[in-house]
Amino acid sequence: MYRLKRRLIYLALAMLITLAFGTAGFVWIESFPPFDAFYMTLITMTTVGYSEIHPLTREGRIFNSFLILFGVTIMFFAIGTMTQTIIEMQLGDLFGKRRIKRMIEKLTKHYIVCGFGRVGRGACAELQRSGVPFVVVDRNPERVEHALQAGMLAVQADSTRDETLREVGIAKANGLIAALGSDADNLFVILSAKTLNPMLAVATRAAEEEAEQKLRRAGADAVFTPYTITGHQLVQSLLRPHVFQFLDFTTKNIGLNAVIEQMRVGEESEVANKSLRDLQLRRDVGVIVLAIRKADGQMLFNPAAEAEIRGGDFLVVMGEPESLRKLETLVARAV
Repeated sequence: MYRLKRRLIYLALAMLITLAFGTAGFVWIESFPPFDAFYMTLITMTTVGYSEIHPLTREGRIFNSFLILFGVTIMFFAIGTMTQTIIEMQLGDLFGKRRIKRMIEKLTKHYIVCGFGRVGRGACAELQRSGVPFVVVDRNPERVEHALQAGMLAVQADSTRDETLREVGIAKANGLIAALGSDADNLFVILSAKTLNPMLAVATRAAEEEAEQKLRRAGADAVFTPYTITGHQLVQSLLRPHVFQFLDFTTKNIGLNAVIEQMRVGEESEVANKSLRDLQLRRDVGVIVLAIRKADGQMLFNPAAEAEIRGGDFLVVMGEPESLRKLETLVARAV
């Protein structure tokens, strides 16, 4: 679209300059009235073939000869450029859609973001920062173009349709974010998504607090009400500013090179069936274990040194990115 605008601007400037040059020439050489000079220049450039509106002198015909050569060249160039641009755009859209379709077909364990509004853009930015694969679905072509320009995979489609969800690989996806404009649309997406992939993790937003329970009953694993969350954060920033600042640093990675991450311990992992005292993760790896979510759903906050890690547990840890990568390697390494 930007390339088309740029070419149109260049062509319009070239035609305006030619019109102005021809009009000024006929006024100066033949003493034509300005409108007659403009009209004479226009019919010359467009090769309409009307006769001379006023008889031309020898000097006028010499000037008009050069105007014909230059003006007709500009018009043919404009027609050719526009034709080329339209063909390039059509072919580019065709090949671009095919390329995106092939890339989506190769996705596995990815995330689907339905809606690229304010909430969807924030979710996509976080997914992009985390380096996980995801695809955006939105009905608005401008939003889809915005997502593509940001380096994201995006398709223009109706995410409430089962066919659309199949096309973006919902059967192979890890999770879905329903961030559409209305609670009804989000509810419809969740029902369709859970039908197509019952194991899918789903997070959504709720514009109305009354819709939260309905969305959960439909299958949403997490429901966020932006207004309630914002109000809570506003109060926390005043009552507990240092706690709020710390959480803001660790969750948004602003100013502090430390993040909070979760890691699953495999059944055959090297760290399985060992206590935190045995592992010495803070000393040897440089991470702090904030909590352990046991396989049965129990959450142990600030676990003691004697707490034992089992296969299937999730470690909630905090540390620098390099330290977290070391721990990820350690957790994944089999005995």
